[in-house]
Amino acid sequence: MRRIALKRWLLAGIVAAGAWIVWRTAAARYIHEEERRQGKIRPVRHFWTDVGEWRIHARMALPPQPPDAPPVVLVHGFGMSSAYFVPTAERLATCFTVYAPDLPGHGKSDTPREALDVSQFADALIAWMNAVGIERASLVGHSFGCQIAVDAAVHYPERVERVILVGPTTDPAGRGLASILARLLCGGAHEHPSLNLVLVKDYGRMGARLLSELRYMRLDPIEDKLPYVDAPTLLVRGEKDPIVSQRWLEAAAQLLGTRRLAVVPGRGHALNYSAAAELVEIIQPFLQETSDVRVTAISAAQPAAAHNPAGG
Repeated sequence: MRRIALKRWLLAGIVAAGAWIVWRTAAARYIHEEERRQGKIRPVRHFWTDVGEWRIHARMALPPQPPDAPPVVLVHGFGMSSAYFVPTAERLATCFTVYAPDLPGHGKSDTPREALDVSQFADALIAWMNAVGIERASLVGHSFGCQIAVDAAVHYPERVERVILVGPTTDPAGRGLASILARLLCGGAHEHPSLNLVLVKDYGRMGARLLSELRYMRLDPIEDKLPYVDAPTLLVRGEKDPIVSQRWLEAAAQLLGTRRLAVVPGRGHALNYSAAAELVEIIQPFLQETSDVRVTAISAAQPAAAHNPAGG
């Protein structure tokens, strides 16, 4: 009898969890459509560009508003693609020309013969900008994408207008494999449930290459590069982010020589997906600035209403 009762409770729990996820997803989609009708977000389209031996897929929010709006390039994180940057791209597109490429080996882009390290990803990013015709842009990196954005800013300073580091990895004090894996496993607690679908798809596409990318992520000495970033830089993390601690965010800011920090209350690691409205509220004013005032602090945004992270 106890086993039967336990099975019933487990089944009830699974059904309740499934219903909660379906309800949240449906509510988010409704809000997403309302925001689109109100002009608060703009749709994205797909396009491909030949970059050397690779065919690179990217997303671009259209139509840009205004037509000559400054370019912003979104740089995805470990094992991911541009798909999880769609919620942020849709919102930034009301003021900027927004691009989100799938770096080589990710998403719908071609796969290199050998895994790329951080500097090679930065080279590939700049080569893609050359092919697309972007002379200079602000870079918004998330997680591992922050390491790529920093490398690009150091080695190609003339191509980088501003840098935004959202949940920057990797903390020098937490580079151990066990530590990183444990924090990654805890990362979903404060994310929108639909992020799991994007993650499974993107990680499934990567397969065993995730191991090489993880190794390069761990070995990259971002702390040695940060002092050489000349572009104005803003750092952001979610208050509940288990991957990027407040201590590391503040240490990174000190290395950069900036007090531009923001923390989004109650949110986790993937702010660009699960908290895009709050993130854009913070980063849009910074992207719109025309002068370097690196010692001005930015206050944290308050949580906004739920939104639909799903997109094209």
